[in-house]
Amino acid sequence: MRALAPFALLLLTVACKPAGGPAPAPSASAAASAAPVAVASAAASASAGTARVVSESSASYTFAYAYPAPAAAIPALKSWLDADLAKARKEVASEAQEGKKDAAEAGYPFNPHSSETKWQVVTDLPGWLSLSALTSGYSGGAHGNYGFVALLWDKGANQQREVTSLFTAKAALAQALKGPFCAELNRQRAKKRGAPIDPASTDEFDKCIDPTGSTLILGSSDHQHFDRIGVLIGPYEAGSYAEGSYEVTLPVTPAVLATVKPQFKAAFALKR
Repeated sequence: MRALAPFALLLLTVACKPAGGPAPAPSASAAASAAPVAVASAAASASAGTARVVSESSASYTFAYAYPAPAAAIPALKSWLDADLAKARKEVASEAQEGKKDAAEAGYPFNPHSSETKWQVVTDLPGWLSLSALTSGYSGGAHGNYGFVALLWDKGANQQREVTSLFTAKAALAQALKGPFCAELNRQRAKKRGAPIDPASTDEFDKCIDPTGSTLILGSSDHQHFDRIGVLIGPYEAGSYAEGSYEVTLPVTPAVLATVKPQFKAAFALKR
């Protein structure tokens, strides 16, 4: 996703590999060394307003984490992202160490682990910053996996907010989105599968899903208000792993606007 370009996302699928062979992380470095080495760091100590890109590699794991300049320009948000980066780095290093130990004890080959998180701007409004991230990882199994997370920053209150917290209830928002969401999801499913979806099917991957159960992102086309809602759907949520991810973008309609809490209505507008 790019600033003010709603919901554009680089969806990098992770190919399935035979058991015991790691799947490549979307953009993790393949280089390995005896000790962790920083491969690239656009800002080792990112200053306000400077994007941060960190990439590291060792014989046990690869790690990458990035966030954009608009996020770095907000001190409280930058602190949160830096803490999340440190946590993710510590987790992959710890899990890789444990995996290496288990492999040695059991006598099977160890496959290096990986972790990558790439935050991008969905939209940057006067009072809000909407971000999403593609996350991917591999921990020694048949293949890696990936998914999505979102972060909505309320600039006026200087705090994070869950997207659904701007609405009166998850159920109300889900109901307002359900019709157009299910229609678009099935259109995309049919395109990937080469056959229409049977509405009477009881197959789990044919049924519609609750859009509020996936990753929701808020976008804008007028650069002033949220007038789009994106639903980022990871592998296994609406189809098989081989189908990859789905992304459904929906306009803010009168039905959706009716579910917005009064204190947040000024941030929304109908999609023109």
